[in-house]
Amino acid sequence: MALGLAGCMGPRAQRAAGALGDRSQQEPALSGSGRHLAVITEQRGRPTVQLRDLSSGSTLSLPQLNRHQPHSSPSLSWNARYLALISQRGQRRLAVIADRLTGRIHQLPLPGGRDPIRLSLSPDASQLALQVASQGQWRVELLDLSDLLEADRPAGISP
Repeated sequence: MALGLAGCMGPRAQRAAGALGDRSQQEPALSGSGRHLAVITEQRGRPTVQLRDLSSGSTLSLPQLNRHQPHSSPSLSWNARYLALISQRGQRRLAVIADRLTGRIHQLPLPGGRDPIRLSLSPDASQLALQVASQGQWRVELLDLSDLLEADRPAGISP
């Protein structure tokens, strides 16, 4: 089965990689609709998120995130309205959610000295799963974002 799967994905993977340029890229995150891809790439010596529109191959601007570097662990909502990632301010790591529609940044600092390690945004942006480190222990926490963010649902799906 692995050979059949690899055979099916080979041509697609080559087209996607070719559309993204020659830079070193890591930590890919695909939107629920499959139309957008976020990757971490080096810019000016810092890990920086890059968001691509896969249908046009264009890079989308994220000016609201320029002051919130370095970046890691990107995650996208269904239509890529929301981009969640881990950023750093001074020595403190923060979970950050950029609303591409409004340009607003939501910083989610964690109380109690917990540092976010990885995150995953639900497709509708109603929840955020965070892997955190606290006092040498790793665990996963879920944050309810339904009062903070408007749902990002597939076209034609109402709440």
